[in-house]
Amino acid sequence: MSEPSRFDRGHTDDLMSFLAASPTPYHAVANTAERLEKAGFRQVAETDAWDTGTPSAAAGIGGKYVLRGGAIVAWFVPEGAAPHTPFRIVGAHTDSPNLRVKPRPDTGAHGFRQVAVEIYGGPLLNSWLDRDLGLAGRLSLRDGSTRLVNVDRPLLRVPQLAIHLDRSVSADGLKLDKQRHLQPIWGLGDDVRDGDLIAFLEEESGLAPGEVTGWDLMTHSVEAPAYLGRDQEFVAGPRMDNLLSLHAGLAALTSAAAHENLPYIPVLAGFDHEENGSQSDTGADGPLLGGILERSVFARGGSYEDRARAFAGTVCLSSDTGHAVHPNYAERHDPTHHPRVNGGPILKVNVNNRYATDGSGRAVFAAACEKAGVPFQTFVSNNSMPCGTTIGPITAARHGIKTVDIGVAILSMHSARELCGDSDPFLLANSLKAFLEG
Repeated sequence: MSEPSRFDRGHTDDLMSFLAASPTPYHAVANTAERLEKAGFRQVAETDAWDTGTPSAAAGIGGKYVLRGGAIVAWFVPEGAAPHTPFRIVGAHTDSPNLRVKPRPDTGAHGFRQVAVEIYGGPLLNSWLDRDLGLAGRLSLRDGSTRLVNVDRPLLRVPQLAIHLDRSVSADGLKLDKQRHLQPIWGLGDDVRDGDLIAFLEEESGLAPGEVTGWDLMTHSVEAPAYLGRDQEFVAGPRMDNLLSLHAGLAALTSAAAHENLPYIPVLAGFDHEENGSQSDTGADGPLLGGILERSVFARGGSYEDRARAFAGTVCLSSDTGHAVHPNYAERHDPTHHPRVNGGPILKVNVNNRYATDGSGRAVFAAACEKAGVPFQTFVSNNSMPCGTTIGPITAARHGIKTVDIGVAILSMHSARELCGDSDPFLLANSLKAFLEG
């Protein structure tokens, strides 16, 4: 392909920085909030009254956002927006499959000190072997506050069994027991003591001993995102599923907010827990998005009728990564649908509603891509290999709003290190910007 434009490569450079700085959903939303603040958005508290007479001024024009755990919802109210003005939503998720620390993390055997972990989501387990891992997440403190922590250096490792001790692995494939074979090592010693890991993290974070009373911790690869290939037309990095979409949606929202006379209220929703079903107070199957949209309508003087009118005219693009055709496994894909890396964003279709796209939704996305001058591709699964699902069907069913499933085609989905094209993130962001602007 031709050399990307300077802005194209600049967007991808920024995506790589965002991926590296966001090892957990909590870091991802904190980084998103920081960028929103720089763009003039202001945080509003869910516990405040949302009307123009309060300090939060959530009803006023301009950019607002709400943070809740590993989720964020941001929106921009154009000047003159009526209470029944429809929303244009970009939906994404902040979580990725990984290894997460158990409530009693300190364990070990045969002179090795280890950290007890659970499997979160559906990771490609082999991709976590023999990889230098850091540890990051959220610490809950005795005073009720929280603190983000990120040990972004080689700290943990899940060592693979040498081939000399498993001669059949090359012929029969790697077989991993999730309980026995995936506990990382992080030190030597037979004196395993409860509290060692948390004491280490308290010291790393400058906290007093015993100050941490709860934690949500997870491992991450410390290898930095990088361009790859003869002409550097690929990007290799972690958590593209689905921080790539969150980053693109953020760029689209802040860009759309700079325009006047928007016919819609643009929204970015980044949910947690998509990888394990979305059923949480910060997941797409919870009340977070609907509650915020309703409160926005009512805070601007709207009635239930205005809320119903706004939702009836609302469209959501559920943006998540999808599968590019794999050159070594082309038979696993539908024979007439082969999305290519750097071929533009993909429209996901499944007649059994694993994706929410229908013909009218396709038309909405096609119009946005045409306006942006962006090519798009279509993804449908091989009939013999049922596809996964997204927040799309959940969003459509829970809120009664038209939803379209889209994304970027990648390789190695759910690996600790995934692969996309260098131009696709930029193309996705531009299609989302055109969609939000109407």
